[in-house]
Amino acid sequence: MNDPILSVRGLTKDYVMARRTLQVLRGVDLEVARGEFLALRGASGAGKSTLLHLMGGLDMPNAGEIVFAGKNLAQFSEAQLTSFRNHQVGFVFQSYHLLPELDALENACLPARIARTPVATAARRGRELLERVGLADRLDHHPSELSGGEQQRVAIARALINGPELLLADEPTGNLDSRNGGEIIELLKALCAERKMTLIIATHDARVAAQAGRVIELIDGRMVKGG
Repeated sequence: MNDPILSVRGLTKDYVMARRTLQVLRGVDLEVARGEFLALRGASGAGKSTLLHLMGGLDMPNAGEIVFAGKNLAQFSEAQLTSFRNHQVGFVFQSYHLLPELDALENACLPARIARTPVATAARRGRELLERVGLADRLDHHPSELSGGEQQRVAIARALINGPELLLADEPTGNLDSRNGGEIIELLKALCAERKMTLIIATHDARVAAQAGRVIELIDGRMVKGG
């Protein structure tokens, strides 16, 4: 694979729980091309969410390395990791993680405000993104006033506001019905194509995985198909 945006080499991750060590990932190797749509498929506990979090710099492996655009995440300082998570990566989660006290526009603008983007610039970007995801008439609505599908659209706008190169989505349709779930996957695909982003989705749903250009299957922390 020429010039992959992401390389994972010999990745292992364990968690110590009381007197027991839980092996979550067991030597995963993976390369992801720029602009690729990749699905990580597996049952609950297979390690797909852990792998996604490691690739996004939310956690660190016990062994192995993660290289993003030629740079090893293990060599990043904490400040560099924070900047990486805020600028290079966008995150979309199953449970949306919107702040209930903020309206849709304020939630979408949050990463830009954390990055100290001027208020007017952040608001302009947020409005443009919310319009793009079909929420032009919901800018001042709070999460409690939005449906699950609408909340996920706000979360997508929030993930994109700083112009990331990599979008990581962890079970983004898990709390949605089939119609809304299908619309969210189509929206993610369209946005990534428009913005030339790389999209990696973790899912247990074969129908969602089938939308991807490539599917990697994880069983008990090992990659058993694809690569």
